[in-house]
Amino acid sequence: MLPLGRPPEHLRCHSAGPRSWVWSRRRHPGRRRAGHFCLGSFWLAPMDATFLLALGLLTQSLGLSQGVAGLQPRTLYPWRPASALGRVRRAWVIPPISVSENHRRLPYPLVQIKSDKQQLGSVIYSIQGPGVDEEPRGVFSIDKFTGRVFLNAMLDREETDRFRLRAFALDLGGSTLEDPTDLEIVVVDQNDNRPVFLQEAFTGHVLEGAAPGTYVTRAEATDADDPDTDNAALRYSILEQGSPGLFSIDEHTGEIRTVQVGLDREVVAVYNLTLQVADMSGEGLTATASAIISLDDVNDNAPEFTRDQLSMEAAEAISGVDVGRLEVEDRDLPGSPNWVARFTILEGDPEGQFTIRTDPKTNEGVLSVVKPLDHESREHYELMVTVQNEAPLQAAAPRAQRGQARVSVRVQDTNEAPVFPESPLRTSLAEGAPPGTPVALFSARDPDTQQLQRISYSKDYDPEDWLQVDRATGKVQTQRVLSPASPFLKDGWYRAIVLALDDGSPPSTGTGTLSIEIVEVNDHAPVLAPPSPSSLCSEPDQGPGLLLGATDEDLPPHGAPFLFQLSPRFPELSRNWSLSQVNVSHTRLRPRHQIPEGPHRLSLLLRDSGQPPQEREQPLNVTVCRCGPDGACLPGAAALRAGGAGVSLGALVIVLASAILLLLLVLLAALGSRFQQPPRDKGLLRGLQDDLRDNILNYDEQGGGEEDQDAYDINQLRHPTELPALSLPLGRPPLRRDAPFGRVPRQPHRVLPTSPADMASFISDGLEAADTDPSVPPYDTALIYDYEGDGSVAGTLSSILSSHGDEDQDYDYLRDWGPRFARLADMYGHP
Repeated sequence: MLPLGRPPEHLRCHSAGPRSWVWSRRRHPGRRRAGHFCLGSFWLAPMDATFLLALGLLTQSLGLSQGVAGLQPRTLYPWRPASALGRVRRAWVIPPISVSENHRRLPYPLVQIKSDKQQLGSVIYSIQGPGVDEEPRGVFSIDKFTGRVFLNAMLDREETDRFRLRAFALDLGGSTLEDPTDLEIVVVDQNDNRPVFLQEAFTGHVLEGAAPGTYVTRAEATDADDPDTDNAALRYSILEQGSPGLFSIDEHTGEIRTVQVGLDREVVAVYNLTLQVADMSGEGLTATASAIISLDDVNDNAPEFTRDQLSMEAAEAISGVDVGRLEVEDRDLPGSPNWVARFTILEGDPEGQFTIRTDPKTNEGVLSVVKPLDHESREHYELMVTVQNEAPLQAAAPRAQRGQARVSVRVQDTNEAPVFPESPLRTSLAEGAPPGTPVALFSARDPDTQQLQRISYSKDYDPEDWLQVDRATGKVQTQRVLSPASPFLKDGWYRAIVLALDDGSPPSTGTGTLSIEIVEVNDHAPVLAPPSPSSLCSEPDQGPGLLLGATDEDLPPHGAPFLFQLSPRFPELSRNWSLSQVNVSHTRLRPRHQIPEGPHRLSLLLRDSGQPPQEREQPLNVTVCRCGPDGACLPGAAALRAGGAGVSLGALVIVLASAILLLLLVLLAALGSRFQQPPRDKGLLRGLQDDLRDNILNYDEQGGGEEDQDAYDINQLRHPTELPALSLPLGRPPLRRDAPFGRVPRQPHRVLPTSPADMASFISDGLEAADTDPSVPPYDTALIYDYEGDGSVAGTLSSILSSHGDEDQDYDYLRDWGPRFARLADMYGHP
C-alpha cells in the first residue's frame, strides 16, 4: 500500500473536491496489471482500495458521509475520462450500494452521481428500473439536477433482496451526455423473522425397550431471513420431556433419538416433549413445538392365571355347553397379539371331550364340552391347563409365576335318553311283502344303568303307515303291502323313525332311524314293444329286417338282457324266420327264404334275466312286401302294409265294407232331400212352420214410415225353387194390402238360374230391378223420418185411439201374411 501523501505525477489523479468521494478506474500506460483506484488525489492499490471500499460501505450503513455533517451521500463520477495523454478510456463499474431493510428514516440519501462534462446545473440526471418506474414503483427517486438518489420506502429483503437500476445523464437540450450505467442496490438482511416449525406437533413411535440411539422422529423448522447469514442459522433443543435423559435432539438436523434404556410401555405409554428452535445459532429469535412419542408394545409380559386351582361342574349327555371361565391377566396392550391368550389342556382329557376358547373381549378362557360326558363311566376330571400369548414372548421377558392352572370338573348325573346301538339300522325286505312280515328288532338301551327304567317304543315318522312297532319290545313288522310306486320309496329305500321313551323323571326320548331296502322281486314278464314300421322285405337279402324291442317293469337285475325266441309250439316259424340279437333289449327279425307277400302272424317267446326268470309268449303281426333295390317297400305294396301288427285281413275287409256302406247312406239321404217337394200350404215359407220370410222393416233406419214398404219387391230375392210352388205366375208379386194397388209396378219376366253358381247374379239382378223401380224412392234416399206417411191400412197404433176403434178395424187381411198373423186375425178379426 502506498503511503498517504502527494504521489508522483504519474500516479496523481484528478480530484473532484476535498469533500467528495470520487470513484474512477484508470489503466497506467506502462503497466498490464489491474488498475489502481483513485481516492481524492491518491491512487490506491487493489488491496488498499478493497479495504477502503469496505470502510465506506460500513460508514454508509451507519448513516455517515465523509466531510459532511449529518447525512451526506457519497458522490460518484461514473463517466469521468482519464486525464493522462494516451490513456484508453474504460467504463467504470460501480460497486453495489448496500442498504438495510426496514430503514425507517425516510427519505434516505443513498448516493450521488455526477458527470464532469458540463457545469453544475447544466446536466439532467434520471434513473429507471424496478422500484422507480417498474413495480414496486416509487421506492427510489433521483434529484435530476444534483444526481442524488434517495430511498423513499421501507425495504423487505424477504420480498426483494436487490434492485438493478440504470442511470442516465442528459444535457438541457435532452441530448445524451454519457452512456447509461448500471446502479445495483443490495438490501442488507436484518433478523426480523422468527423461525417457524413445519408442524405444531410432531409424532413418533418407538418400541419399548429400544436400544440407545434408536431413531424416533425428526423436527423441522424454517426461517425467512437470509440463509447465508446467522439470521437463519437454526439450532434445535428440548425444553421439557417429563423424564429427563430418555430422548435427545440433534441441534442441527432436529432428529430425535433415544438416549438410554428403560422405555417401558406398561409404565409410560406416551411421552410429550417440548421442542425449541432459535436463529442466530441459538441466540436469536425462538419458536416452540411439541413432539408426541408413543411406545409400541412388545410381548414382554407373560399371561398369568388369577387362580391356580378352579372347580366346575358339567352335566352329562350334553355337548356344546360352557362349563366355566378361566380368568387371566396380561399387562401388554389389550387387543394386540401380545395380549391375546391361548389356552391348552395339557393332561386330564385323553378323549378330547373338553375345549377352551378365548373370549375376545375379556381374554378369559371359556371351558366347554364338545363330546357328551357319561356319569356312569366317569364322574370326575382333573384338567391341567396352560396359557400363552398369540405372539411369542420376548427372550428377556420374565417367566410367569402362574402360567398353569388345575381345573377340577365334576360330572352331574342326569336322566339320559335311551340310545339305539345302531342308528340308522339298515335292513332289507322283499318287494310285495305281505302284512305281518317281520322287519327288524329295533330296541334301545338306557345309559342310566344305576336306575331301573322301562323303555316304550313308538313311531315318529312312517309316511306310508306301512310299519307296526311293538310298544314293549321294539319289534317292527309290516301291517300292509307297500306299493312299489310309493313316492316315499327313494332309490329302493324306505326310511322310518322310531322313538324310545323311558319312564324317568323327567322322561327322556331317544330317536332311531330305520332304513329298509325293498329288494326287487321278478314278478313281471317282459313285453314286446310294437315295431314301427311293421313291414319287411320278402327276400332275405333285402332291407334291414324288422327291429324288435322289449320292456320290463322290474328293476335290474330282473330285467334285461332279454332272450328273444320263436315259439317252440310252431316249428314252421323257425324254418321260415330267424332272430339275431342286437343288444340286451333288441333283436332283428329276418326271413330265411322268400316269403309270400301279405300279412303274417308270428308268435315270440320272451324271457328276462331274473331269478327265477319270467317269460311270456306274445303274437306278432308283420307284413311282407315286395322291396326295391334300396330295401324299401314298393308303392304297390302300400295296401298290404296297412295290415300292420295286430290288424288281420278280415278286420281290414270289415272296415272297408263299413266305410262303403256309410257313403251309400249319405248319398241316399242327399238325393232324398233334393227331390223332396215342399208342402203347398207353406207358400213362400221354407223349413219350419214358423220360419216366415217376409218384408222386414229396419227400425234403426230413419225412413219414411210405413210408406217405405214399397221400396222392394221381395219376390226378386226368393229362391228359384220356391217360385214354381206359388199359385201366382212368375214375375208377378203377391197382393199387398198395405199399399195402393196402382203403385205396385209390374215386374218383367226373369229367367231362372240353371245352376247354384248363377244364384249370385240372380240376386244382384233382383236388387237392381228394385233400385230402378220408378214408383218408389230408392233404398238410399234420405227420407223425412218425422213423416209417417198416409193411407196405411193398419192405421194408428196409439193406445188412446185403439180402445175406441177396435170395432171399426178389419183384421181379415192378416190371414194372407202367414200362420203367425193368422193367429192375430182370429183374435181381433170378425168371428
